[in-house]
Amino acid sequence: MRIHFIAIGGSAMHNLAIALHKKGYQITGSDDVIFEPAKSRLDKYGLLPEEMGWNENRIPKELDAVILGMHARIDNPELLKAQELGVKIYSYPEYIYEQSKNKLRVVIGGSHGKTTITSMILHVLNYYNRDFDYLVGAQLAGFETMVKVTEEAPVMIIEGDEYLSSPIDRRPKFHLYKANIAVISGIAWDHINVFPTYADYTLQFDKFIDTIEENGTLIFCSEDRDLKEIVEKSKAKINKIPYAIPAHLVEEGITYLLPEKTSLKVFGDHNLMNLNAAKLVCEKLNIDASEFDIAIASFTGAAKRLEVISADESTNVYKDFAHSPSKLKATIDAVKTQFTNRKLVACIELHTFSSLNKDFLKEYAGAMDQADEAIVYIDLKSFEQKQMKPFSENDVQEAFSNLNLKFFNDSTKLKAYLLRLNYKNTNLLMMSSGNYAGFDLPELAAELKK
Repeated sequence: MRIHFIAIGGSAMHNLAIALHKKGYQITGSDDVIFEPAKSRLDKYGLLPEEMGWNENRIPKELDAVILGMHARIDNPELLKAQELGVKIYSYPEYIYEQSKNKLRVVIGGSHGKTTITSMILHVLNYYNRDFDYLVGAQLAGFETMVKVTEEAPVMIIEGDEYLSSPIDRRPKFHLYKANIAVISGIAWDHINVFPTYADYTLQFDKFIDTIEENGTLIFCSEDRDLKEIVEKSKAKINKIPYAIPAHLVEEGITYLLPEKTSLKVFGDHNLMNLNAAKLVCEKLNIDASEFDIAIASFTGAAKRLEVISADESTNVYKDFAHSPSKLKATIDAVKTQFTNRKLVACIELHTFSSLNKDFLKEYAGAMDQADEAIVYIDLKSFEQKQMKPFSENDVQEAFSNLNLKFFNDSTKLKAYLLRLNYKNTNLLMMSSGNYAGFDLPELAAELKK
């Protein structure tokens, strides 16, 4: 098979390119810019384009397929040439389905927690040496790439994103996988540039339920009232299994799963709910509850999901992918609940289209109230790039309903402020789906201790 990737540098795209290369396919690709770690990974396998930029001569009529990434535009010259030649064009979720249509497909959807649930399932399957393919949205310990596709594996575990599939395919990615077993972790409005109202957004999950194969299984969070209502109203011919927070206790900063008192390396109500979802999936894959508990005890979490940067008897420093209102609140609450005797300095970097929209910003009201020190950072360049009007400190304080909140749009001033604080019996939580104000977080953690 000869396959060309347009926008090969994307997170899922470059991992899929490597996976297909390992499968023996002939892979080429292009992009206008490729960042690390994609650049080094592609180079390792001889897949890094010799020149950056687009060139229609990369599209011969002999190609079996083109896989189109979201980074490309609809007027991309390589895309236009492929359309002119009649070459089959796939979005990457479409191609993932092509690679898995003869397998049992487990699809993890939801506004939050899907990477963690997927990661937990992969960890447990790997612990018991099961053969499986996968697509996950974060780098995991013990897994070289974020995508694996083979001929032999009988099952594929897929993290199902609700964002658009490609520039020419406006369907949400998770609508294309046709799950046999599906999970929905919860619904919290996001991507307002595509789904301008909450009703538009929730509709995508209703449609996702309809894509589940007949007599398949939906595992859903019953503590999300809107989700529960959608599931109960659905007429899809599927089995519906609810889940919630499992029985547990927290002692001296460690969370234990009951009744066996299994110690966990992760914590927080959302992680515990994620764990319950993963357990139900694994039971469907013939791993019983006791086997699951043994394996999950060694799960340390996915990258950037309450990832420990530094820890000692007085101060822990975490980084987390939290950026939407629900994720922000859940992450702050998790750290405060786990460490009741420590103060919490919480800093969120906002940079997504939704978070920089003044109307949507109101969705963050109360999200940082549990933090002892709440800080919001927005790089002024983010507004410039999106051609949006910058916020003032007052705008942010009002939207978050927190007049004590500190606001920064200069990373140098933010760093100076963080270094002035007293971290005795205090944790620092840095949250972003971007680059954390450009900080080297291990270096920042070391400076705090000085």
